[in-house]
Amino acid sequence: MWGGKIKMKPWKLCSSGREGRSGFLAEKMAAPGPGEYFSVGSHVSCLTCLGQRLQGEVVAFDYQSKMLTLKCASSSGKPNLNDVILINLAYVSDVDIINDRTETPPPLASLNVSKLANRARTEKEDKLSQAYAISAGVSVEGQQLFQTIHKTIKDCKWQEKNIIVMDDVVISPPYQVENCKGKEGSALSHVRKIVEKHFRDVESQKSMQRSQAQQTQKDSTLSS
Repeated sequence: MWGGKIKMKPWKLCSSGREGRSGFLAEKMAAPGPGEYFSVGSHVSCLTCLGQRLQGEVVAFDYQSKMLTLKCASSSGKPNLNDVILINLAYVSDVDIINDRTETPPPLASLNVSKLANRARTEKEDKLSQAYAISAGVSVEGQQLFQTIHKTIKDCKWQEKNIIVMDDVVISPPYQVENCKGKEGSALSHVRKIVEKHFRDVESQKSMQRSQAQQTQKDSTLSS
């Protein structure tokens, strides 16, 4: 439900002797009575059945599914971004209104449906590509390299266990620079540079992880 007011009811949780997936059993509540509302744009705080406190601005609420949508501060820490969280009120033990908004909320921003459809199609194609690679028995290293190339060059696909880039370059297992084959030119040179940098970054990351593990082990030995 989008609009000025959102109906809500205090939701209670009861523990159950039989542990479920979350360890809690939600009580079914009666429909909200008159006056039990809070506004879109209000700031609320929710306590989940797992003891997690979520706080943010109310964006939407659907009474039938008991789904509340909050806009929260970005987990990345970037001030120009926000996290949007969907909360199932059946698994919330307490909802507090921090700041109730009384004025009419601003109109919703228009959605670029075409852009969203293209993004959904791209995401679907990426997931299908990943599923194909797994079913074909492609190594983890090969899958990671494919993802790295795909970030820069969208025109890449799987052909059995080989990576085909722009229909010009073929990268066969074990996917090293010397496994990049194709007509000598800018395309092959560019792909080889991507492959070389990818494995250099992977090795650098592994080296850093080894150093951190050794330092942790050293600190543990000194403290014991």
